[in-house]
Amino acid sequence: MIQPNNALRLKVGGGRLGAIDPAAIAKAEAALKSLASNFTQWLNDEITKLENARQTVRSDGVTTETMENLYLRAHDLKGLGTTYGYQLITRIAGSLCRLIDDKEKRATVPLELVDAHIDAIKAAVRDDIKSDDHPVGSVLVEELERRVKAMAA
Repeated sequence: MIQPNNALRLKVGGGRLGAIDPAAIAKAEAALKSLASNFTQWLNDEITKLENARQTVRSDGVTTETMENLYLRAHDLKGLGTTYGYQLITRIAGSLCRLIDDKEKRATVPLELVDAHIDAIKAAVRDDIKSDDHPVGSVLVEELERRVKAMAA
């Protein structure tokens, strides 16, 4: 019996299943750390996009396009919040996504609740509230999630 050479296994783990090169991990962590100084600006850029989407909904009304843009901006923050060190923003943005996820119901979503989510995201950054361990952050996100859940019921 001839055993074929498994070059891919050697490249990803040196022949050991699941092994990861510690030097590669260290290199990735160093690269991430070097970018950390940009996180605040990038987060603020994303929040500006979300705010602009909200203003477009206000000026142009609730349309398929305006609400889709708002959803996409919230979805981006849901994915990036924790990366930028704000687990609370990920959770608030996730709640906003759940609120406006159903395209058929977007027209009936109370804009005051959308505003509350966006204002909460902005307040978290302004007051440097990064996690739901913070007493204010905890109360805020739990209330937003409770209201979204009530809307779905």
